[in-house]
Amino acid sequence: MSSILLLEDDPTLAKSLVRYLSAHGFSVDWVKNGEEALDFCYDNCYDLYLFDINVPLINGSDLLLSLREAGDETPTLLISALIDIGSITKGFRAGADDYIKKPFDPEELLVRIHAKTSYRQKNIVFRDFEIDPLNQILYYQGVVLELGMVQNSILRTLIQNYPNPVSKAILFDLLEKPSSLALRVNISKIKSRVNIEIKNIRGVGYKII
Repeated sequence: MSSILLLEDDPTLAKSLVRYLSAHGFSVDWVKNGEEALDFCYDNCYDLYLFDINVPLINGSDLLLSLREAGDETPTLLISALIDIGSITKGFRAGADDYIKKPFDPEELLVRIHAKTSYRQKNIVFRDFEIDPLNQILYYQGVVLELGMVQNSILRTLIQNYPNPVSKAILFDLLEKPSSLALRVNISKIKSRVNIEIKNIRGVGYKII
């Protein structure tokens, strides 16, 4: 599972991104200011930095420059509402690999993230399952598993987070019409198709056992 450090001071956007990226197989740490991000960078190893430029204490561009000067070459994608060429130029001169302007389509962000992290991703093998994270393909007993997009996404998310439970909020993001009933129905259909036990953790979500 690829890991991302998200630097974003807007809690609404940040929480939405954490849910969305977690649902697509990424492990995400969220920080709200540049100093906190710096501490996380020194204490952890990430596959990607996702930095907003305009954040408190140390802005995203200055933070990235400090990391690059310290020899940290982690791929970095900057996000910002700033559109002036000076801010964009400063970000790239600091060492950014890519840039995306707010507001953005989450699917576009996901494509850009995959482009920067796919070379690090290996297939995930779990019991009778295998996940190709780059192409989002799920195999069962060596054969491509055709469950439909929703159930396929739910099962991949549960496998990628094993042995930890996945919250209902994350799983709801994978449903066309989110509801507890719809989630239970889809999980029941998954269990009827493949040999896997999925348990409801009351007040938390679901996990593979």
